[in-house]
Amino acid sequence: MTGPETTTRPGPAATAPWTLLSGAVKGVAKRYSQDRSAALSVAGGRAIVLAVADGHGSAAHFRSDLGARWAVEEFTTCASTFAYEVVRVGDDAAGWTALREEARRLPQQVGHRWHRRTLLHESNSPARGDRRLRAAARTGPAERPEPPDLAAYGSTLIGAVLTEHMLFCWQLGDGDIVLVDDGGAPHTPLSTGPDMGDETDSLCEPEPWRKMRSHWQPFTGGAPPCVLLSTDGLSKSFADHQGFLDFATGLGERAAEQGVAAVQAQLPDWLGRAAKFSGDDTTLVGAISVPPQRSDER
Repeated sequence: MTGPETTTRPGPAATAPWTLLSGAVKGVAKRYSQDRSAALSVAGGRAIVLAVADGHGSAAHFRSDLGARWAVEEFTTCASTFAYEVVRVGDDAAGWTALREEARRLPQQVGHRWHRRTLLHESNSPARGDRRLRAAARTGPAERPEPPDLAAYGSTLIGAVLTEHMLFCWQLGDGDIVLVDDGGAPHTPLSTGPDMGDETDSLCEPEPWRKMRSHWQPFTGGAPPCVLLSTDGLSKSFADHQGFLDFATGLGERAAEQGVAAVQAQLPDWLGRAAKFSGDDTTLVGAISVPPQRSDER
């Protein structure tokens, strides 16, 4: 179900040549979701920006819903500006080198903006009381105050910028990006292999951009018909990774056969069942290319 758990407006949103898909459900035993997401078109519909963030949600990360929200907001701000440049360059290969350099700088821009926003909130409302004042009372004013602990806001982040000519995507921590090609084959360009449990990289760490993985892919035969981003609550609901990939392929096939509106209508039920198996918040956003015969369903 969509709603407070996601920043994306419910229902499929049309943008040539893609339709946007979004859905989110909270974990079965959770009071509220720690996931946040966004799916939007920019540059007159010539580019798509997708993002999902998963707040860690444990007792040590009790403000991670804020961290996830700010992660999505800061990423979409930076990525939207970048998307305009990607559209401007288009298929001019001479400009791709500069784009790749900008793409490499984007994680640091997002990280700085997220840290600055989190530090402002922390300075006004310390998560664990004013530790610096307590430390000064114990050791005296000559002691250097310890740096703020931002673990309470910890969150992962996955984002993508898609145009008809290329895809840029970035990932910090767990979750999945899946591209489904014209033949229905799924690709996971930023997959890290087997799940390593609950440990994951986080925006709350010092210089998190150094751990952010990235992928750049130009399209010579056209953009993939299906690009999906999801938090790890979805992939964890399957017995193995192949089951998750089969789900992504099946979603793309249903969109081609039935239209994206039909898939959007069924998505809350699918994600709800996934959340029951994983026990975790489950969020998915995507961009799907709609065949001309299905355009009336958008």
